Amino acid sequence: MGKKLTFDFSGWATRNDVRCSDGRTIRKGAFKDNDGQTVPLVWNHNHAAADNVLGHALLENREEGVYAYCSFNETEQGKTAKELVQHGDICSLSIYANQLKQNGGDVIHGAIREVSLVLAGANPGAKIENIIAHGETDAEQAVIWNASDTFEYNVEKEIVEHSEKQNNEPAEAEPVQHAEEGKSEAKDDKTVEDVVNSMTEEQKTVLYALVGAAFEDGKNENNQEDTEEMKQNAFESKTTNETENVLTHAELVGAIELAKKTGSLKEAVNQVIADKEAELQHSITNIERLFPEVKAISNTPDTINDDTSWVNKVMAKVHHTPFSRVKMMAMDITGEQARARGYVKGNQKVEEVIAALKRETSPQTVYKLQKLDRDDIIDITDFDVVAYIKQEMRGKLEEEIARAILTGDGRSAASNDKINPLNIRPILGDDTTYVVKKLVEKDPNMDQYAFAKFFIKEVIRARKDYKGSGNPALFTTEDMLTDMLLIEDKNGRVIYDTIEKLKTALRVSDIVTPPYFAEYESLLGILVNLNDYNVGADKGGAVAMFDDFDLNFNKYEYLIETRISGAMVKPFGAVTFEIKPATVNNEESQD
Repeated sequence: MGKKLTFDFSGWATRNDVRCSDGRTIRKGAFKDNDGQTVPLVWNHNHAAADNVLGHALLENREEGVYAYCSFNETEQGKTAKELVQHGDICSLSIYANQLKQNGGDVIHGAIREVSLVLAGANPGAKIENIIAHGETDAEQAVIWNASDTFEYNVEKEIVEHSEKQNNEPAEAEPVQHAEEGKSEAKDDKTVEDVVNSMTEEQKTVLYALVGAAFEDGKNENNQEDTEEMKQNAFESKTTNETENVLTHAELVGAIELAKKTGSLKEAVNQVIADKEAELQHSITNIERLFPEVKAISNTPDTINDDTSWVNKVMAKVHHTPFSRVKMMAMDITGEQARARGYVKGNQKVEEVIAALKRETSPQTVYKLQKLDRDDIIDITDFDVVAYIKQEMRGKLEEEIARAILTGDGRSAASNDKINPLNIRPILGDDTTYVVKKLVEKDPNMDQYAFAKFFIKEVIRARKDYKGSGNPALFTTEDMLTDMLLIEDKNGRVIYDTIEKLKTALRVSDIVTPPYFAEYESLLGILVNLNDYNVGADKGGAVAMFDDFDLNFNKYEYLIETRISGAMVKPFGAVTFEIKPATVNNEESQD
């Protein structure tokens, strides 16, 4: 490359054989293919806009690394960057490279795509940061940083004596100030890194040994503990997490500058280490102790539970009796034999035949038990935990009873905790004398809204079979209610835009959606007036709460229980709707 070049500044874009913080090292000739190439000069690797292109850089591959001769363009951004460099505000270069090839931790080949001016002017050595290139599936990318500080080098002779020039060409040129005639003048003073970079390997070894020894002495004096010997270049960063004991490039330069004033490198390193450790602490020790205590938004914890509003609608509607052993008697006079007859003289009169119906239901105990350690009760001062537990127990007890009334508790028949369906008889699955069962055949070609429309018709038709008291309520799933409310006419308008309109169409007093109904795949709904369902409890069998204290285990025990029976007392007083199971064609089954 010729010696006469027109450029605004020059410097090292990257250096060879410097171990990076992630353990990788750029080897000699890794970017030799970029020798003589011109690449864009960019601000801080920002490729998002053309305004960030500040000029171009001519690359020269050298023994030590890649050297860049950079020129600014005449854009406003280029002029601003030129002023920053000439003023010494910006002193660092980095390269953006991809298509990297590695041999273990060594980078042996790559392609530089641009050179950037960056603010990170005190990076310790070279650092490679991998980036996945958009549109290049097989290429690895990296941003390689190289710091260049503008401090003058004039350290006392105890560090090392160095000649003014080691090579014919300077290791790194300073930003060039252009004269009016177009000629450039170099600054007489060199930077610290200029001088260090121009040293021989032997001289560098001496420098690092001296700095390392001073660093170790200072560290031992401050920390009063033995640490491992510094064995790496002072401009590199450690690959371990012990970064608090590493002097960065800027800190090393600061120590050298301070040594010029104090006359001792050892004292300068001690001061830098002390300042660095002080920066890692708050101005107040254990400052978190001064932070305010966390406060609860409310005095009682929020309870995570399904919607239980349906429970009150069940428990408030059922019929209650002050006795638990219930006998239901009924006479069926709906048959043909119960009709009055006409008499023809001479014929024998036929007596009326009435079917007598009878069943008995006995009670069962339903309970809920909780235990709390006395120490916990005393320590919980934010709210009354005992009152909270008792409220939760009462709510869960009533929810379980309401579930047993409608569908049963859902537990296996072998479970010891099962509520016996002969004591609290569920409406779903009850005897056909008391509950009318409707199996709704679902056409697989129907969408959900067409099926909802069909279900409304089935509910309306079932009213002729309903013999219960007054106007019943419909218990159904939330999904079915949603589908019914979203039914549209041929013009795309919603037919039932309010629940009240839907209730009128169904001829029901209320529509209730217990969340647990979703557990039953075939269940569509239950039509019932719960006044026809009797819940009986003897004196003393009503809901009661009991407290006890276990002296041996220091625990309070809380028990809530009731002993009740439950059953439909009106024949044909409810209608259940379930999806009809699919039947298998006999011919297909034979095949």
